[in-house]
Amino acid sequence: MKKNIVVSVVLSMLLITAHAQTILPLYKTIPGSIPSDMVEKRDTVKPLRIRISNVSQPTLTVFLPPGNTATGTAIVICPGGGYSNLVINQEGWDIAAELNKHGIAAFVLKYRLPNDKIMTNKETGPLQDAQQAIKMVRENAKQWNIDTAKVGIIGFSAGGHLAATASTKFDIPVIENPTHINLRPSFTILVYPVISFTDSLLHKGSRNRLIGEQPTPEKIVEYSAEKQVTATTPPAFIMHCGDDKVVPVGNSIEYYKALLQHGVKAELHIYPSGGHGFGLNNGSLSTPWMDRCFSWMKENKWL
Repeated sequence: MKKNIVVSVVLSMLLITAHAQTILPLYKTIPGSIPSDMVEKRDTVKPLRIRISNVSQPTLTVFLPPGNTATGTAIVICPGGGYSNLVINQEGWDIAAELNKHGIAAFVLKYRLPNDKIMTNKETGPLQDAQQAIKMVRENAKQWNIDTAKVGIIGFSAGGHLAATASTKFDIPVIENPTHINLRPSFTILVYPVISFTDSLLHKGSRNRLIGEQPTPEKIVEYSAEKQVTATTPPAFIMHCGDDKVVPVGNSIEYYKALLQHGVKAELHIYPSGGHGFGLNNGSLSTPWMDRCFSWMKENKWL
């Protein structure tokens, strides 16, 4: 077993070395940053799961497909981890490699995790990083062979909350944007996402870490993405499992309902089993869920 764990971790590290062209800092000066001696940590104890915590220096890792396969589509990837860590390989690098196979430029976002020790406003830190990532991709579109009208975002679990927040708060910039780059994702992909901070649907750890253990009712509404949907929210592909014991499937259902109510196109897939946190591979499915996602992208002319 220990040998298999080591092999899995080594393969993941080789993946990022082989396919990632560049790891870019998100900012020259990190907004709202508080100087700290906090050290970033990497946990590789669990097989196939490399978790990064104590993130204070956000980065964007660039995975570009071969030039002859590039479609012009790009996706910013937000790994999950309950806003306490980032499952950087299973919900980051592995996803990027799969996207590259389909000619999609992929950008793994190592976003700051909410922490009063390193940021002046912990609830806006992750959103700043998501908006900055979208801005960077569009600013460098020519260099990276990207169509600025085809820049999407994908998020897993708490990363899904961040992706949904970026998709509903794009018109409220929390970063410097003097050239008015469009911060709206062209489309959104949500995988077993945290969506709602309401008591009946919340993932408690995610809510506590982002907005505190005793948030006001107004703050709960502000960070419940299903309550922030408008007619301009990007179209979405949503995937969840009915037996998810970590994040209730009602999160995805409520976001889907909100999109429908506002006339936004959406596709929702609820599988009976699979649980939570499986990344690309839901072992209960005969056909990978991402195949359906690629079909959705083609049907909507993003691929």
